[in-house]
Amino acid sequence: MIVYLDGQYVDSTDAKVSVFDHGLLYGDGVFEGIRIYGGNIYRLDEHLERLEYSAKALMLTVPLSRAELSTAVCETCRQNKLMDGYIRLVITRGIGDLGLAPWLCPKPTVFVIASKISLYPQEHYDNGLSIVTVPTRRISPDMLPPTVKSLNYLNNIFAKIEARQAGALEAIMLNAQGLVAECTADNIFTVHKGEILTPAASAGALKGITRATIFDIAQELKIPIREADLTRYDIWCADECFLTGTGAEVIPVVKLDGRVIGTGKPGPITGRVLVSFRKRVLTDGTRI
Repeated sequence: MIVYLDGQYVDSTDAKVSVFDHGLLYGDGVFEGIRIYGGNIYRLDEHLERLEYSAKALMLTVPLSRAELSTAVCETCRQNKLMDGYIRLVITRGIGDLGLAPWLCPKPTVFVIASKISLYPQEHYDNGLSIVTVPTRRISPDMLPPTVKSLNYLNNIFAKIEARQAGALEAIMLNAQGLVAECTADNIFTVHKGEILTPAASAGALKGITRATIFDIAQELKIPIREADLTRYDIWCADECFLTGTGAEVIPVVKLDGRVIGTGKPGPITGRVLVSFRKRVLTDGTRI
């Protein structure tokens, strides 16, 4: 595997960062997870824009222009002859001392990994996921904005561990008010009486790129969609439920906390959304 690292394309065995990099020491950095389908990097510009916004919020200087980042991402895929897979673009604060001070890190570190990914077995896309609600709450947006896609994922990792202990592949995280925020790595949507609902960023949800795609698809399919406060009850009593994410794509959920959702099978609106999504990923984006 070839990895882009600070302007060079190097073998993965030589792709190393310093133990003094603040991305490692403190989770001080930002990243994007991006998909490539048939040589089309899906919504690359939107990913790069979100990366820039996240970096700005952290007062982290992006050392490359958007065009240069795009070139690095595309070329890393070409170097690996990757036509279908997953791309991880990371910018860390860079090397500094053992203190927190980000202003003592003179040069950010940039790297791009392009490889394969498989989050869920195919059977779960066909039959739906059974998920749980976990005790770990989503960090409040007034403490750590979910709109910043940072390297610090401990909150989600705690929840992921609890999901595994409960025998589930994914889990819902509630916010401090007891409302649904998101899952450990995915946004969540419900369908109720023909309308698609999803939590807002103010409830603790990441402004996902795939999440935004669902709004576009709903408009195309003329299905009402809006942000709403959701409780576990709303999901238990929903007609359909599905999760979205760059890695997960669109995956149906058929059970939460032991309660069957809808018919217990992936629903028709979820199916329509998925068909439209799979068409878009082949054309909407940047070709390598």
